Amino acid sequence: MLSVARSEDAVGVDRDRRTLRILVVHSHYASGSSSGENRVVEDEVALLRAAGHHVELWSPEPATVTLRQRAGAAAGAVWNRSAVASVTALIRDTSPDVLHVHNLFPAVSPAVLRVDIPTVVTLHNYRMLCLPAVLLRDGVVCEDCVGKLPWRGVVHRCYRGSALGSAALGTSLALHRRAGSFDRVGTFLAVSEFVREKHIQAGFDPDRIVVQPNFVQPMERRSGAGEYFLFLGRLSHEKGLDRLLPQWGDVPAKLIVVGEGEERDRLGELARGDVEFHGAVDPSRVSGLLGHARALVLPSICYEGAPRTVVEAFAAGVPVIANALGGLPGVVREGSGLLVSPADSRGWVDAANRLLDDDTALLLGTGAHREWQRRFSPQQAVIGLENAYNRVIRGAEAAGTAVALDSER
Repeated sequence: MLSVARSEDAVGVDRDRRTLRILVVHSHYASGSSSGENRVVEDEVALLRAAGHHVELWSPEPATVTLRQRAGAAAGAVWNRSAVASVTALIRDTSPDVLHVHNLFPAVSPAVLRVDIPTVVTLHNYRMLCLPAVLLRDGVVCEDCVGKLPWRGVVHRCYRGSALGSAALGTSLALHRRAGSFDRVGTFLAVSEFVREKHIQAGFDPDRIVVQPNFVQPMERRSGAGEYFLFLGRLSHEKGLDRLLPQWGDVPAKLIVVGEGEERDRLGELARGDVEFHGAVDPSRVSGLLGHARALVLPSICYEGAPRTVVEAFAAGVPVIANALGGLPGVVREGSGLLVSPADSRGWVDAANRLLDDDTALLLGTGAHREWQRRFSPQQAVIGLENAYNRVIRGAEAAGTAVALDSER
């Protein structure tokens, strides 16, 4: 059962707290529960409802099987009139105090940001700066489109290798920047400080971006130092497993790889040592897997924002080994895991072998759980969300008052 403990003395809590009506909009990823972003949205909705707020969730998922469906989705990603009509109808029917938007593409489009209501947008990744949202091209960090029109991404077909998809997404971003759609957002919620900094670098107003980390509910804590190392995530190139698995033969411990993706067969051929592939699992099994893990491994070669899997590991008292890249150094802080320099060819082997020491694994596990309590718990999340909503509502009320006063003069 979800529960949110509250205290009037908690930092940032409004003592005159009011119940809010919130409309949440999210273009649902087809990968379902294996998508960390889908699960973040579902969990935030449940959290807000448990805190007493009235939440309406609209999460369309477009059909993209046939060529005609893909063409329709591409056109909708530019300016989706149907989505605007749906959101407008929901606003009319539910009278929300605030609109909270998560993923915009391809089923929603930035056109919904133009509705007349206080609006908050979560920056889960770098989609507004980079067509594939990860700032990676051909296995190398790429910032060519940061702060610029994304025409390079269109030329290189950066969105899933698709000319149509890249052109649609690039056109959408360029059009809505010019039309000022993103300027209508009251507050952007960046999932990490690094994500915030990248958007500021691209020209976003720093006063309108605050950090709102992902959260997870309490999990059963690991007992002991753990038995195996664990990877949880999509088996795609940017996750960096193709660089880790060939070295695993030098680590005298088991690595369990949980997930599916286009790299599965190739990764199986590259793996050395004691490596087991378990495929995708139901989210309900994650707690059990973490409960026996010595450490979570995250060898990503892209700019991760703040992966949900890291927060889940922290909640279970499991340390994390991650590449010192992107938002990860700001999430995996000293005492909660180990960071590996991407330039250190033996860094991953050395870090894994360090965690084979039980005392080290236990100490870092305690630090990881402490980080969850301090930064990623439900209590901290609901405070941050309420503060963000109240901020944009007050801003809209103040703007309305100013307009009314001007009209009277």
